[in-house]
Amino acid sequence: MSSMSPRIAELIDALPVEPDEAVAPNAAFQGLLQELSHKQVPIGRLNRLWVLGTLQAKIAAAYFAWWLRGGYASADKRQRTLNETHLKAALKLLGGMSYLRGAIMKAGQIMATHPDVAPEQFADVLGHLHFEAPPMHFSLLREFVRSELGGDPEDVFDQFETRAFAAASLGQVHRARLKGTDQLVAIKVQYPNIGRTIRDDFRNLLALLTPMRLSGDWDNLKAQFEDIRHMLDLETDYEQEAENLRIARSAFTEDDGIVVPRVFPEVSTRRVLTMEYVGGLHLEKFLSTDPSQELRDQFGHKICVSVLRVQYSKKFVYADPQPGNYLFMPDGRLGFIDFGSCHFQSDEDIECLADAERAYLGSSPEAVRKTYVRGGDLTPKQAADDTRLKMYGQWADWAWEPVVHEGPFDFGDRDYFRRGASLYGELIRRRYMRSRPSNTWLIKCIYGLRAMLAHLKARVDLGAIFREENTVSHGQDA
Repeated sequence: MSSMSPRIAELIDALPVEPDEAVAPNAAFQGLLQELSHKQVPIGRLNRLWVLGTLQAKIAAAYFAWWLRGGYASADKRQRTLNETHLKAALKLLGGMSYLRGAIMKAGQIMATHPDVAPEQFADVLGHLHFEAPPMHFSLLREFVRSELGGDPEDVFDQFETRAFAAASLGQVHRARLKGTDQLVAIKVQYPNIGRTIRDDFRNLLALLTPMRLSGDWDNLKAQFEDIRHMLDLETDYEQEAENLRIARSAFTEDDGIVVPRVFPEVSTRRVLTMEYVGGLHLEKFLSTDPSQELRDQFGHKICVSVLRVQYSKKFVYADPQPGNYLFMPDGRLGFIDFGSCHFQSDEDIECLADAERAYLGSSPEAVRKTYVRGGDLTPKQAADDTRLKMYGQWADWAWEPVVHEGPFDFGDRDYFRRGASLYGELIRRRYMRSRPSNTWLIKCIYGLRAMLAHLKARVDLGAIFREENTVSHGQDA
């Protein structure tokens, strides 16, 4: 057998070590962060595919070992060891995704955000991906900032903190002060070559989807796929995010209690974004303070307003309502801080959504059916498929349930989100995935918002907020 190539051996050596089974999850996670901070993100299609395949094999081996060991164990012991295996597999997945970053890490964030889509242990461990990914070592960051801003971080800013206080799939964030001022800022620095890794991952995924070319839905699926790739490309453009922040900031007043940070363009580039620092707690730390139900409801209300306000007044879908993008501030205000994933709606998108809202709220079965056909971009044969349309109707009923509900809706009822996850899983299983590309972001927004409110266990009158934001928006348009 031929010897292993030096490049593949190097990639295997760079993979995170197996976490010690006796080490507590948090300690194992901190060890992964320390180990990965010195490693460059792997680039190249084949290199990244190899790492992903190795990670998949490790997770499969963990479950195979559980199956072998548990053949003659009691039901209680099998369940206990299965939970332990979930935890170990989640740590492997966390390490691999943190090493690869980019689009792969984005997938992990989605798994963590959606309860009941993955085992609870996976969601808990992968939740670290929202803002606790392994940061670049400062020596790497210094060189990158120098190339972008023309000087070392300590020279461009005052009191630049060398340790990142947050890190995620595309970049990491440092605190500093603007030169010669008292203004505290958060500086978001993109990982080198991250845009290339996203393109590589999408080429690999497109290759895996090749068998679907024989499907009658291929052109539609490819259009959705290209729209997702384009959105992730935009997320690596911090100049576009700066513009998104400016637009969103203009949507709120002081009375709203929603804070969108101000951007400082003089120390920002396409790959470095400097904005006003917003202090507060992320969701899990906020929940650890045992907030009252009243406070949970108040923050839940603000989260709903934040999403619907930009959608109806600024015409973009905020596609990433997740724990890493909100801060619960001590004075009761909500920090709304990350605007990389924003889908600006075309006139046709807006018209299509407005037709769906009017049809559903008007309770006209034929009008609702037409919106399913239009929104799903269905062929005549698919439009005549009663089973498909019935499933679309079930999912629409689930999505609209909190809106048509009279008074505050209890998002803490886990059965509600469980039903939505099950319905969407069934749509995927049946391959009912044909859709207008813009719906990808609307659906991501719907699930993300409901997942946030479920974690928060908030009770919110979403119908009242919907009517208010929709009415105000139409008044502005007029």
